[in-house]
Amino acid sequence: MKDYKAYFSISATPEEIYLALTTATTIHLWSGEVAEMTRDVDSEFSLWEGAIVGKNIEFEENKKIVQQWYFGESAPSIVTIKLHEDKSKTSVELRHTNIPDETFEDIVEGWNYNYFGALKEFFED
Repeated sequence: MKDYKAYFSISATPEEIYLALTTATTIHLWSGEVAEMTRDVDSEFSLWEGAIVGKNIEFEENKKIVQQWYFGESAPSIVTIKLHEDKSKTSVELRHTNIPDETFEDIVEGWNYNYFGALKEFFED
């Protein structure tokens, strides 16, 4: 199991990014994929047509999202996203723990291109 930590700078407010990450309609707009998402603690979610599934653990409005991602029989994989206002942008701190070794490279690529890469394009175009 591996951990991944990264920082992203996005030209949007923490409020805009929080809504983009926690609202099914907005996730669909920036990802191009249907999403199942609510801001209810202990609710299940599904992104990228079920490629990412898990449970919402904690929400701190406009500041923090904590999720458990499912990887079959593996130990819980926890994703923590923190949003920090930084002048006219938002600094996003990502920490993803307990990523199975065999999926680590794909997960990192997904975070950088499909997830936060797409979100940056959405706000900066």
